[in-house]
Amino acid sequence: MAVICFSNQKGGVGKTTSAVNIAAALGAFGKSTLLADIDPQGNATSGVGISKKNMGQTVYDLLIGRARAEDILRDTGFPGLSVLPSDIQLAGAELELAASEGRERRLRDAIEPIRHRFDYIIIDCPPSLGLLTVNGLTAADGVIIPMQCEYYALEGLSQLMMTIRSVRKLYNPTLDITGILVTMHNGRLNLSNQVLGELKKYYANKLFRTMVQRNVKLSEAPSYGQPARYYDKSSKGAAAYDEVAKELMRRI
Repeated sequence: MAVICFSNQKGGVGKTTSAVNIAAALGAFGKSTLLADIDPQGNATSGVGISKKNMGQTVYDLLIGRARAEDILRDTGFPGLSVLPSDIQLAGAELELAASEGRERRLRDAIEPIRHRFDYIIIDCPPSLGLLTVNGLTAADGVIIPMQCEYYALEGLSQLMMTIRSVRKLYNPTLDITGILVTMHNGRLNLSNQVLGELKKYYANKLFRTMVQRNVKLSEAPSYGQPARYYDKSSKGAAAYDEVAKELMRRI
């Protein structure tokens, strides 16, 4: 059983797309998988077909202690995949928890009673390094960092590594970097190849072999509330995430 956090403070790098599609692939491969959406945008929630209208209790209620994980757990209808849903209410959680004791461990403590029910728990963090992301990192066994091959992504990676080291020191000494996943890759661009070269130079043992290229079907699938493998299994994006999921299973 493994808890994997998807984190990158830079938005638009394919973080949620990666979390949703890898979680769906793991479920399709026979692994009981939970997708925990701790991003107030709730894109992972809608990405697996859960409407954010009249949702009822969410991760917000979980973190402030008003609900148990089993109370908000939802079946997505996709094989092997459940979700802890989120919506914009969660944006207020950081402020409400600011003065609370053990605020960094709320998510870890909340999912502990249901951990044994799943082979994988995938946590989709917000694009920031605030309290919600710290909760995700504290609850996780490992972190996957999706990133684009561009200059600012390298700069952001350094900041994220500092945060991971801090969380490891203060809250979660066993936190590991499961891998760095290159997304939206375009091998025809010199900059992409230069950044990829830097990643291979410094993080060769952490890079996933499979790189996810830009793909229209990956962009379309969320609007239909479906992971790519259910929207168009023959698409290159779906195939790439299937391969990443297989590599993840080999690593863990």
